[in-house]
Amino acid sequence: MIRVAVLTVSDRASRGETEDRSGPLICELVQQRLGAVVTGQAIVPDERTAIEAALRRWCDEDQADLVLTTGGTGFAPRDVTPEATAAVIERPAPGFAEAMRAASLQVTPHAMLSRATAGIRQRTLIVNLPGSPKAVRENLEVILPALPHAVELLRQEATVAPVYQHALPGEHQAS
Repeated sequence: MIRVAVLTVSDRASRGETEDRSGPLICELVQQRLGAVVTGQAIVPDERTAIEAALRRWCDEDQADLVLTTGGTGFAPRDVTPEATAAVIERPAPGFAEAMRAASLQVTPHAMLSRATAGIRQRTLIVNLPGSPKAVRENLEVILPALPHAVELLRQEATVAPVYQHALPGEHQAS
């Protein structure tokens, strides 16, 4: 079972001024489509320190398999989710953001304004999604098929390549 944490990044939702509709939608979709269990859900303001703290906690302490963020990926001065994500990841996973932007460009030219990123911290995949429920659904649909395999790969123990003592066919042993 895939363990998922969902982080909504929104000044207004964190103050209770607007309802978070994207976070609950992500929870619903990953439960229905992946059979995932949501192990964490939070709303934080558009502040790097708050975003980074939540990502670190879910990756390092809670050991979520997947963290999905929503919001803060655009051009507005307070949109800092990609920077916060970049600060905590150890290895980038650009294919997720590239696939989401490519698919979104088929819907709107504004997809070019997405600064969403993705990457790996320890054994957790972090993916930034847009803030609107419509864009969340469209983007999540694109990456859902790849998520189970990504989690499976991250869960594997590191393996050491076998040492061959004999030359492979077509190779010559050094003397």
